[in-house]
Amino acid sequence: MTKKNFLLWVLISTVIFINLFASPVWAQLPLLPKLNLETLKLDSDSTDTAISACVYLDGRCVFKLSDQKADLGQRIKYTEEKLADIKSVYLKSNHARLNVSAQGDQNKQSLDVAVGDKKIPVLTLDSSDVAVGDVNLESQAQQIADRIETGLEKAKLERQPIFLLKQAKLSAVVLLLMVLINFVLLRWSKRLTKDKVTLSLDAESLSSQLEQRKTFNLKEVQHRLLQLTQITIWVGGMLLILGLFPDTRLTQLWIVTILRIPLRLIVVVWICYVLIRLSFAAIARINTVITGKAFTDNYVLSPDTNHRLQVRVNTFSRLFRGIVTCFWAGIALFISLTIIGLNIAPLLAGAGVLGLAFSFASQNLIKDTINGLLIILEDQYAVGDVVTIGEVGGLVENLNLRITQLRDGEGRLITIPNSSVNIVANHSNGWSRSDLKIHVAYQADVDRAIALIEQVATQMYQDCECRDNILEPPEVLGVEDFAERGFVIRIWFKTEPLKQWDISREFRRRLKNAFEAADMPLPIPQQQIWLSRFNSLQDEK
Repeated sequence: MTKKNFLLWVLISTVIFINLFASPVWAQLPLLPKLNLETLKLDSDSTDTAISACVYLDGRCVFKLSDQKADLGQRIKYTEEKLADIKSVYLKSNHARLNVSAQGDQNKQSLDVAVGDKKIPVLTLDSSDVAVGDVNLESQAQQIADRIETGLEKAKLERQPIFLLKQAKLSAVVLLLMVLINFVLLRWSKRLTKDKVTLSLDAESLSSQLEQRKTFNLKEVQHRLLQLTQITIWVGGMLLILGLFPDTRLTQLWIVTILRIPLRLIVVVWICYVLIRLSFAAIARINTVITGKAFTDNYVLSPDTNHRLQVRVNTFSRLFRGIVTCFWAGIALFISLTIIGLNIAPLLAGAGVLGLAFSFASQNLIKDTINGLLIILEDQYAVGDVVTIGEVGGLVENLNLRITQLRDGEGRLITIPNSSVNIVANHSNGWSRSDLKIHVAYQADVDRAIALIEQVATQMYQDCECRDNILEPPEVLGVEDFAERGFVIRIWFKTEPLKQWDISREFRRRLKNAFEAADMPLPIPQQQIWLSRFNSLQDEK
């Protein structure tokens, strides 16, 4: 059976199951309770402020009470405890008659619940509990009494075996749908993970690298969206199942209340992550358009121009990705502080004052930022270049507005503040040169040695393996110097960026073999001692 047929059979089975078992009870599916958590908020409002909040019975809002903020929480707690005691008595009595009555005058009303012969007072209402509008206190008390009676009767009805069996069937349907939907989403997520393009710096062209980055970020957003959907389905489904039964509905309410702020923070963080990834994809797309225009205007870019463009795009991409990340993270931070309940207006005002003071105290940081911006805009060097800054040199691994990080030949990571960058030697901007000084013994024939060096260099230039890295024919400059070990012949190779060391090593290897085949002597360390003074003394004797 193929995957498509299997999914089709699963879908058909689900439809049949829903039609047989779920349809009779589908209309009884309750919604999540609408919470009113004013009494649980921690803010700086005055305790004399009049607010309203719900009184819950079996996790459902029965009616609302209004009072001063300082007293409302205790009043609601007392009323809910009374209703819980009345519900317990009412559920234990099978045939007891339930009656909720309101007694009093226009200024004060008392609500009592009678279960059989037992009469229990619930709460007392005054003018502050009157709802907004033309409803007087007596009508308001009667409405609350009717709602209490309806709520108690519904609580008893929901505990009947027939109702519980229907809710159990509905829970099974919800659970089955959760499993099936998550199964489909899981397979989709695995396919996205399998098809996700890994960013590779060894791609053949710059455009392919940028396309890979854009695709990778879009796939990452889809993958995280599927993960969030799976979590939402499981959490929402479990809360929905808890809300189907009266004994677990209060647990559902408490879970929603406790997770109210954490869930909002998680949503903010997730949205921030998605916006960052989408911004990365947009940056890659913009770079693709820019490089595509460069290819269109120049038809075919030269190898050195293509390499330089690739290095600059990588540097600017890193810079803009860092800026975008800080921007969205800062917005997410302020939104999170607002969700927690902090007033961010004083924080913003304080941040402005601190920023002004910080600018005076951190002049070196400002210098680093300005100099880093000039380094990037003037293309002094970029990520991937080999440079020498002052007395240190190496491969540029990281470049931002604050620092430059180099990796030297011994593997050490050297961090240099951008304000300290004064003189830079870039060994890989546009093209490179292999400058070789060949020492030859004094006993060798100079013209023969130069001819042999030219022959080896020409053969290397014509070799297919080295031809792609050598831009121009080698140039033998001639005898450069007379050293202690022998005379020096100088030769230049113009190479692709960062290929000068590979060409130098290969040329030395080939030249050594050619010298040995032609019996050309290589210089060795030597010293010559003159004993003229000693010989003259011997002659005098």
